[in-house]
Amino acid sequence: MTDLAPHELRTLVAVEEERSFTAAAARLGTTQSAVSHTVRACERKLGTVLFDRGRHGARPTEGGARAVAYARRILRLLDAMGPEVRGAGAAGPLTGTLRIAAFRSAAAHLLPSVLARLAERHPGLGTRVRIVREIGRGTAGEVADGRADLGLATLDPGGPPAVPGLVAVPLYEESYALAHPLGHPAPRELPLVDWDENCGSYTRDWWRRQDWIPPATVDVEDDTVALSLVAQGLGMAIMPRTALLGAPAALAVTDLGPRPPSRSVGYVTTPELAGTAAVRALIRELRELPLPEGLSAARPPAGRASTAQPSAARAAEARLSGAQPSTASRSLRNSSASPSRV
Repeated sequence: MTDLAPHELRTLVAVEEERSFTAAAARLGTTQSAVSHTVRACERKLGTVLFDRGRHGARPTEGGARAVAYARRILRLLDAMGPEVRGAGAAGPLTGTLRIAAFRSAAAHLLPSVLARLAERHPGLGTRVRIVREIGRGTAGEVADGRADLGLATLDPGGPPAVPGLVAVPLYEESYALAHPLGHPAPRELPLVDWDENCGSYTRDWWRRQDWIPPATVDVEDDTVALSLVAQGLGMAIMPRTALLGAPAALAVTDLGPRPPSRSVGYVTTPELAGTAAVRALIRELRELPLPEGLSAARPPAGRASTAQPSAARAAEARLSGAQPSTASRSLRNSSASPSRV
């Protein structure tokens, strides 16, 4: 018997997040011995050790981390079950909290208008946004681990998904451009300022062919820091268009030629959450989003609506097909332009 009860799932999540049986007990309003007993029961049912115990507290094992990820996702579905069942077949306002993970530039420049429209249509639906660095598993990892219902993520159409098993649908493509101090006579001769999330996997081939790009003299963790350094005359940077929105006044942006590198940005969610009303409403608003200059709506390749779960993604897209198109001339729904991909 491997079935775990909801209280057991909540205990696993609490121990993983608190890194302590004692702190988890305080959070759950129970005793440390009760938490220990519950964890041991889960380990017996699943047939593996879930936490390493020691002076450092409780740390999830590899199997424990997977178990907690499943626990969060199951608990999220249990939370959604009531509203989904009560609202079956209805088109009324939504309630609850929608959890979103996004990288900084998308969260700063694209999400606000999306969330404003969502709040106008569903005032009872709250949102919680987490800014996640798009490195490694990035926002997709937050979704897979059950910390977010939907993530705005950079996608690699030519390669495997960052995290298998998720619905992944492209929304738009954005080109890269050269950022440099305003009025500089030879910006390509400046030192390079680079940042950790600069999506090298998407630009690597193009980058390799450019003999004018020097090694980076400054590496920073945040794109806003990179732009501030460039605006102060300390170098130039090659950055995606969303990162350049709202750039400092002392900074200029120059195209990289007729075939600049580009990256694809889309949403990721789980197959089970893709069908919930709140996630569908958010996806609908994302698809209606008017795009700033330098961004173009992306269309999934024929037969590949999702980089991870094609049938689930197609089903999610089909459920949204009844939404009315936006009147904005550059919305994700009615724009067909796409930049060249290197």
